[in-house]
Amino acid sequence: MASAARAPAPRPPREVLVVVSKLKAYVRERSGMSTSDAVIELLSDKLRDLCDDAIQSAMRDGRRTVMERDF
Repeated sequence: MASAARAPAPRPPREVLVVVSKLKAYVRERSGMSTSDAVIELLSDKLRDLCDDAIQSAMRDGRRTVMERDF
């Protein structure tokens, strides 16, 4: 029996998806550069897009678990 396709859940609030201190430390250690606060919001948006694509991939495969292969 085929299950009905689920409608996408409403988008959660736009909150930061990265640990800011760790990102800034990584950039500083790798380059000696500082990181603009605007980068954090942009990176979170990019992560949301990547996750949304991975969610769709898992749904197409009939899974309820997002896996590394979905990215």
